[in-house]
Amino acid sequence: MGYIHILIPLLEIVVMAIALNYLLCLFWNSKSLDLIWAVFGFIILYAIVTYFNLPVLHKIMLQLGSAALIGFVILFQPELRLALSRFSLKGKRYKEISEFDKFLDQLANSIYRLAEKRIGALIALENEDSLDEYARKAVVLNGDFSSEFLETIFATTTPLHDGAIIIRDRTILSAACILPLAEDSSQLTKSMGTRHRAALGLSNITDALIIVISEESGKVSIARDSIMTRGIKIDRFKGIIRSIFNPPNKISFQNKFNLKEWLKR
Repeated sequence: MGYIHILIPLLEIVVMAIALNYLLCLFWNSKSLDLIWAVFGFIILYAIVTYFNLPVLHKIMLQLGSAALIGFVILFQPELRLALSRFSLKGKRYKEISEFDKFLDQLANSIYRLAEKRIGALIALENEDSLDEYARKAVVLNGDFSSEFLETIFATTTPLHDGAIIIRDRTILSAACILPLAEDSSQLTKSMGTRHRAALGLSNITDALIIVISEESGKVSIARDSIMTRGIKIDRFKGIIRSIFNPPNKISFQNKFNLKEWLKR
């Protein structure tokens, strides 16, 4: 029995180390990592307050911790959803890369290659609201998406690099699209130009997700639901796109238990 009392603390340490390593791997090289360090700092400060028995600060930190936890869940819902989705009890055959995953990898790699070269781009991913109104007035392409196709469109030597492209599912509908500009530009900084204003403008009137690459800074931004999020790293980018356009698949009716078929056996 004495060995059990020794092994339990060791087991707890191993579990905590694995969980911490998983969180750091998930949030590494993203803005979320700054928040992780802030949480660690808060915990250390809370331990100090508790140790020295400071009741007023202790109560304030408890209240702040409750509010911060709710804000954390809301703000980082894409990352949390991605983290939970990685836990799977299914076999290897269920872990094959889907067509959407291939599309997302190609899209992300192309966008961040363009960002590294500081080539400006504006990409609208259609969701439930149709973007045909803007696609019809531009250069209609209706081409299957590929990294080469996307990067060629935004090459500065091509006539289509100005304006936006519209993507529906895995099809590039059109290029050189003119998007409506946002009237309220209070979210935009002086370094942001027409592309960012157009992205914000479309997000004000549709549920599309609009990706912007800045020529000046090479940073990637996303506009959705009238909110502009700037300086997104590739891991967070994938998490946001996946959480919106690739919801968990529902169980198909073919896989459900069928009583009539079972009775026929």
